[in-house]
Amino acid sequence: MVTELSAKPAFSLSSTAQSGAANYPGLDDWRDLPVSQQPSWQDKDVFTASVGELSVLPPLVFAGEVDVLRERLAAAAEGKAFLLQGGDCAETFEAATADKISARVKTILQMAVVLTYGAAMPVIKMGRMAGQFAKPRSSNDETRDGVTLPAYRGDIVNGYEFTPESRGHDAARMLKAYHTSASTLNLIRAFTQGGFADLRSVHQWNKGFTENPAHARYESLARDIDRAIKFMASCGADFEALKRVEFFASHEALLLDYERALTRIDSRTGFPYDTSAHFLWIGERTRELDHAHVDFLSRVRNPIGVKLGPSTTGDDALRLIDKLDPEREPGRLTFITRMGAGNIREKLPAIVEKVTASGAKVLWVTDPMHGNTVTSPNGYKTRNFDDVIDEVRGFFEVHQALGTVPGGLHVEMTGDDVAECLGGADPVDQEAFLDKYESVCDPRLNHMQSLEMAFLVAGALAKH
Repeated sequence: MVTELSAKPAFSLSSTAQSGAANYPGLDDWRDLPVSQQPSWQDKDVFTASVGELSVLPPLVFAGEVDVLRERLAAAAEGKAFLLQGGDCAETFEAATADKISARVKTILQMAVVLTYGAAMPVIKMGRMAGQFAKPRSSNDETRDGVTLPAYRGDIVNGYEFTPESRGHDAARMLKAYHTSASTLNLIRAFTQGGFADLRSVHQWNKGFTENPAHARYESLARDIDRAIKFMASCGADFEALKRVEFFASHEALLLDYERALTRIDSRTGFPYDTSAHFLWIGERTRELDHAHVDFLSRVRNPIGVKLGPSTTGDDALRLIDKLDPEREPGRLTFITRMGAGNIREKLPAIVEKVTASGAKVLWVTDPMHGNTVTSPNGYKTRNFDDVIDEVRGFFEVHQALGTVPGGLHVEMTGDDVAECLGGADPVDQEAFLDKYESVCDPRLNHMQSLEMAFLVAGALAKH
């Protein structure tokens, strides 16, 4: 039960079999193209039933919300807003609890307040949440103590436990992913619309961060924010309106059977929207121009992101623009650069220059996490906080030099007190991994490291 990384799925439904899914010209052309990182579902009947049910379930997000996000991202591409996108490397069903979801949302809101003040512009808040259940893998298999089983591909495909039963590719998990995403979105909407996100409360949370002696250097900015809030209050600002915030959901559109089944035709416009999330991105491993992922996402109306690693050329970027954003629509296309701290200043300028010269208006976002993954001496997959911050600095330096817009930050983070990335002002060392390493895939910034990054990026935005 192993899938080749570049093979087509063992089986999939034709568009005619998906009676409730969107019927639109070209939506199933991807099925005839090379496709990578897909499961080999073990039971065809379970697969057929699961995709059939997904195709008639209510949308997780709505086309009008997607259109609002596109407008917000267009403003960010113009330098009139800033995107903050954060959340788990790989969500798990087990971790979809109220406490863990609220901690992640709380951390993103805290970061956003600091960034808003530093940037003096609106911050678009987006979670890698309510759908980030599929993960690409560099190998189809994993071997432990002489036993080889399929690699863990995220809870939407198989389980993390290293047993044949857990590691089988079970299509019924797609339904579990849908319902877990729905409950997560319900909770996020309650938090962000019901007073939890009140600007004054969020600022009070940040005070706890700066009271830690390790973070004393950020106290000045926190005091400035405090004075600004007090000034707003004394001027009679409408804090009732500031109790609610927009919050958007995003994930990598990796599992195409799931994304296709949740595509719906918008009754207002007649266009197809992938209603699994507001924003979807294509990973570094699946961005081949003539392959299935790029083709499918070129046909839906959602804003689309593409991860660009250090092997990307300016011509690669232009071809992706022609395929994914042929009309050059503001807010449609985001390039998420993941070069690594040692490459960002060397590799990024040529790409930005070529795209800018073409006249295309994409949103440039930095992912400082994925290019800086290392293995700690005691054997854990980790990242050094200093490397992560250096890539962010390099991203801003490149755009500053070229006169272009550094429009966003994309990070793997959690609201929990984990130990997965080394360093920070209140440093995490490798010994802490033994008790506090929880990620099932890539290492995340913990709560305090996430806030420290926000204060550092706020400084860079203020200078820019």
